[in-house]
Amino acid sequence: MLTNAHVPIVGFAAWSGTGKTTLLRRLLPILAGCGIRTGMIKHAHHDFEVDTPGKDSYELRNAGATQMLISSRRRWALMVERPLEREPALDEILLDLDQEFLDLILVEGFKREKFPKIELHRPSFGRPMLHPKDDTIIAVATDTPPKEAISLPLLDLNDPQGIADHLIASLATHLAPARSLSAEKRIETG
Repeated sequence: MLTNAHVPIVGFAAWSGTGKTTLLRRLLPILAGCGIRTGMIKHAHHDFEVDTPGKDSYELRNAGATQMLISSRRRWALMVERPLEREPALDEILLDLDQEFLDLILVEGFKREKFPKIELHRPSFGRPMLHPKDDTIIAVATDTPPKEAISLPLLDLNDPQGIADHLIASLATHLAPARSLSAEKRIETG
């Protein structure tokens, strides 16, 4: 159970190469267009670098800074060197997001953690479904309906608008204030 999620959180779980990032890249602008302020957490199975060698922030971090915050007028980024020998749990990572300014958190990966997820499934890949072994899956987005009957909502993996509509409807009571505020802003500026 996630104790550090203060806004709705929904994951997108699938085997590698299924198209999680591709779907999320198409889904995020739709949610933003509805006025939903969405935070994103992506799990990486390998080390990664977000800084560039030769840049001051990279050189300062390389020189020994265990936390490096770089800030400008439009954005900021915090890079933290974790001394952990284990993968941090999703609930720990949630503490790093400023949830006061979010209506929704989407998560790519962390498929073994217990929180609501939409499974992405492509039968042509020959991999088994995560559902029903994972009882936290709330819907299945697929490009081909499964042969076996499932009791969860089936979504079209190639229809990000339909997936957004499902998310918004499922989380209506939590997202209603954000959508109302967004509509008011559009009327004022429209």
